[in-house]
Amino acid sequence: MQRLAFKMKLNKGQKEIYKKRHNEIWPELKALLKDNGVSEYSIFFDEETNTLFAFQKVSGNNSSQDLASNQIVKKWWDFMADVMEVNPDNSPVSIPLQELFYME
Repeated sequence: MQRLAFKMKLNKGQKEIYKKRHNEIWPELKALLKDNGVSEYSIFFDEETNTLFAFQKVSGNNSSQDLASNQIVKKWWDFMADVMEVNPDNSPVSIPLQELFYME
């Protein structure tokens, strides 16, 4: 099992809409993530910097970041593009983070 973390950036004033959209995550997107080994996925928010911190537990060697060619994922990116920093293809600007400590 891998533990993966990455950060993204939310546009100012978009916390509530971001939270609402994730609380109503599409069933087909949730199923896709689970089918691809994502067993846990949490996103935290830093109010001072508008930084999103994401954490995943993933079986296998992939993560949600490896589903870029999937049409459901592309549709989600388009849906979320107005509330966060995105790349030209509407994928979130995502910076992987290195794990320095883990306590079991």
